[in-house]
Amino acid sequence: MSAIRLAVTVVSTALAVSRHPAVRAGVQAVVNNPKARETAITTTRNAAYNAGVLARHLLGRNKS
Repeated sequence: MSAIRLAVTVVSTALAVSRHPAVRAGVQAVVNNPKARETAITTTRNAAYNAGVLARHLLGRNKS
């Protein structure tokens, strides 16, 4: 599967999941709770960092 096709699949799935009522209710609960919001921000940043580390390992440092 090409990288573009994979990216389109991931984005499409994320959009479909984000429209689900249970997901919307969960997000609303996190937004209204400062401690949960901070935890969500930290977790998201850690996941993004780890995804970048994984991408660098898979692609190497010389590739963009």
